[in-house]
Amino acid sequence: MVTGLFPEAEREAVLSLLERSVVFLTVDNIEKVLLGQMWLHTAWSLANLYLSSVGAKLLGPEAPSLLGLSEETTCYVSAEYFADHGRFNDFVIHEAAHVFHNWKRRNTGLRETRTREWLLDIEFRKCETFAYACEGYGWILGNARSRQDRVSMGLGYAETVDRFSDEVLDAAELASIVREACEARNGWKVILRRCAAEKRSRREVLALLMEGPR
Repeated sequence: MVTGLFPEAEREAVLSLLERSVVFLTVDNIEKVLLGQMWLHTAWSLANLYLSSVGAKLLGPEAPSLLGLSEETTCYVSAEYFADHGRFNDFVIHEAAHVFHNWKRRNTGLRETRTREWLLDIEFRKCETFAYACEGYGWILGNARSRQDRVSMGLGYAETVDRFSDEVLDAAELASIVREACEARNGWKVILRRCAAEKRSRREVLALLMEGPR
């Protein structure tokens, strides 16, 4: 995903960011992680996430059954991530996609300009579409043995989008993006192009600010 979405000169910085942003909970780090939380509810959820991964009793009947948890700019993942959770599902890829549009370039050591503030400039209303498209396409790439397999899985993905009925996204558009990505040589570029923020001129931006909220 990093290779497909970022130029070669930026990949090392982005990978370094992901190493800090994605934390797998293990017996070696769980205590430090829990003690480092600002909010008790987050610590409680992470404790249950870890306990579930080792088959231990959870901290009460209302404890959530989670595969992972995102808190601000960090994504916590349990060892259960490595089990098979069904077609097109990959929690880490999904959350990494959100990292890309939530982090500013300057926070990763990359040069920031007036027109390039974020790692990836994704249209706000398409943030979930982008994350789910990355997740679905990433799963397909990891499981397809050939381009024909990839295209076939892309068509199969379209049959599953009804599960996104409660999400803030256009399911038909999501299916179309993943299908086009599977047909392309570099599907990551397709996803980025179709979810990118609309480029506006300085005059257009000033006009929108003068209009105020609608």
